[in-house]
Amino acid sequence: MTSVMWFRKDLRLSDNKALAKACEESEELILFFQLNPEQFIEGSPNHQAFFSSVAYLKKQIDQHRHLHVHFGNPKDSFKELLKAVPEITDIYFNTDETGYGATRDQEMRTFFKEQKIQVHEFMDGYLHGAREITRNGNYYKVYTPYYKKWIEQVKESPIEVNLSKTTVKSQLIFEKEEARFKTFCEQLPVLDDQPLGEAYAIERLKKFVKEDLKVYDQKRDIPEADQTSRLSRHLRTGEISIRTVWQAVQKAPNSTGKTTFEKELCWRDFYHMIYVAFPKQKEESIQENYRYVEWENKRADFKKWQAGQTGFPIVDAAMHQLNETGWMHNRLRMITASFLTKDLLIDWRWGEKYFQQMLVDYDPASNIGGWQWAASTGTDAVPYFRIFNPTTQSEKFDPKGDFIRTFVPELKAIPNKFIHQPEKMTEAQQKEYGIQLGETYPLPIVDHKEQRKRALAKYEFSKERAQE
Repeated sequence: MTSVMWFRKDLRLSDNKALAKACEESEELILFFQLNPEQFIEGSPNHQAFFSSVAYLKKQIDQHRHLHVHFGNPKDSFKELLKAVPEITDIYFNTDETGYGATRDQEMRTFFKEQKIQVHEFMDGYLHGAREITRNGNYYKVYTPYYKKWIEQVKESPIEVNLSKTTVKSQLIFEKEEARFKTFCEQLPVLDDQPLGEAYAIERLKKFVKEDLKVYDQKRDIPEADQTSRLSRHLRTGEISIRTVWQAVQKAPNSTGKTTFEKELCWRDFYHMIYVAFPKQKEESIQENYRYVEWENKRADFKKWQAGQTGFPIVDAAMHQLNETGWMHNRLRMITASFLTKDLLIDWRWGEKYFQQMLVDYDPASNIGGWQWAASTGTDAVPYFRIFNPTTQSEKFDPKGDFIRTFVPELKAIPNKFIHQPEKMTEAQQKEYGIQLGETYPLPIVDHKEQRKRALAKYEFSKERAQE
């Protein structure tokens, strides 16, 4: 009996449900990764980061066994695999419940059934699947009651994977595809500052639990401190399992930081459930009341937001961090998203698309980016009238302007009293600190107070139109 382990967003050899079962139950096993060019986002840090992780896994596996690769849509790739290895009888994979992955899996279940191939699929990416925690069979719409039930549920432990239990097919199947993959990987940028693989992800987890977990509740909102877990990228690729993360956290001493981080893991499950319940949420607002907001969508303002040229230092620093590193601190994701949708009155879908392109950890099923919430068009978790004031957010979470100065070097010499609102400087002060507003650093492109009023009016109008 020959089986296939189909890797997708589970790029690891430990604590992998599908791989563990495939090793236990197969006489011969093909390790397989399928690349669909229709999904590629050329020139995107998101695209580059994910496939760098795939390349790392392949290099790891190929040292002793082999990870076979094929380009094409899934059905065509498996047709080619079956043509080369007709004795395949079973397929193992960790299922996707959202987005493209959910559609793909449904189509492939039908295909495998037609080919008389037995499907073995597993819920691997979350502590609790979307349908595990419900209220009388209905999805939760509010986080707090979901959390109260979630925290009481037993969480699965990490699973042992033993590749020696089966014979892994190492003989080359697709020689041309292997050459194509090699060329493909050579075109990916070298990510020296972003280590890859499950070994690094586990070390990162250990460091976070040992050094930062206990103060997570105090430090997680301070961009300059950078004391978040930084595990989102590795969870997104599956270089580390969520069960491994949970177990490590549970072994740590009790603290408010630990409790806060557990709630973040619960939020990840909660939002995954929301995405399953509202599969069109990337195209339309979850709440009908907010589907009729009349966005202004000034492309010039959008480009200034993308480039970090808004004249609001915390927003600009955050966008520079994103553009330079492919990552942005979570607090800043909320600030920049709120600014785009509420201050600039630009459609949240524009921002979502840009974050998808730029973030190395982008994952809509885990609310990485938070655009539905920033636009207050998601569940009842965030009211529409919650509008971040970028200046007060800056003063609260970057009080001395250290983060701003790191990513907006034009403001490096500005004293603390002006760092959050450089437009308050006189011409003499600008000359003293070596800056010329409107030239070397932009003036604010909008008046926050005025834009807040306009945003509230637009949301109110949308509610009224929805109720008509």
